[in-house]
Amino acid sequence: MIIRDVNSQPHFLASGRIEHIEAFPSKYIAGHTVDVWLPDNYSKERRYPVLYMQDGQMLFDSTVTWNKTEWQADEILGKLIKMGEIKECILVAIWNSGAGRHSDYLPQKPFESLTENEQDSLYNSSRLGGASVFNGQKIHSGNYLQFIVKELKPYIDKSYSTLRDKSTTFIGGSSMGALLSLYAICEYPRVFGGAICMSTHWTGIFTLEHNPLPAAFFAYLRLHLPSAKDHKIYFDHGDKTLDAWYPSFQKQADIIMKQKGYANGKNWLTLVFPGEDHSERAWARRFAVPLKFLIGK
Repeated sequence: MIIRDVNSQPHFLASGRIEHIEAFPSKYIAGHTVDVWLPDNYSKERRYPVLYMQDGQMLFDSTVTWNKTEWQADEILGKLIKMGEIKECILVAIWNSGAGRHSDYLPQKPFESLTENEQDSLYNSSRLGGASVFNGQKIHSGNYLQFIVKELKPYIDKSYSTLRDKSTTFIGGSSMGALLSLYAICEYPRVFGGAICMSTHWTGIFTLEHNPLPAAFFAYLRLHLPSAKDHKIYFDHGDKTLDAWYPSFQKQADIIMKQKGYANGKNWLTLVFPGEDHSERAWARRFAVPLKFLIGK
């Protein structure tokens, strides 16, 4: 495992510093690159909440992203910490695997609840441009979550000064990363106390027609949503590009949240951002909102 301090590289950070881990080894999945962002004045004499984020290569440095945009996570975290609006925290940015992203992120148990014919049809689905969604890879989000919970988190807790209780351990992402993060808090409610789900890709694939996935997701949530007594969940979406697909599905999710005892504004938020699309720039503009909701002082 190769670990290097990104701050010694030609990479500008507005705040904090990053330790970069190439291909974190795993017995569950292929190795994923991980960036560990530490706040300014990080000290081993203190302990910090931890946020695990998906699509980690999109968070800090636009020069390495496929679309030359980023979440500006270091700018946003640094500003919120300096203003006293959130607690000092550690952000663990897990890079996606490219061709295996959908197989890592699509919730496995809801998928496996479908018929064999439905599963085969989904495996053969294409993106809007015609490229394969799953690239011949089987869905293994169960293994991906075991990698996070059983390998990555123990390493982070051993190597850094962390608060380890679920009340200070969070997971988040956007689009498919949001779907995975919701799945994570359902599968591991004793590990994660909060989830950030931005522009949740409820359709799973890239068509609305003859798509059984949303119904499967909602059936799973009815059975597995964690207790409202000690968990917090944040949802949002815009209304442009792919985000235009989500309002009706989010309303169904919100009904389930209410049925399970979640109170909007207390331990659950669903927000709509008119005019916003499905992009890193849009998520950057509102990333402060879920940070304050989960890690606010």
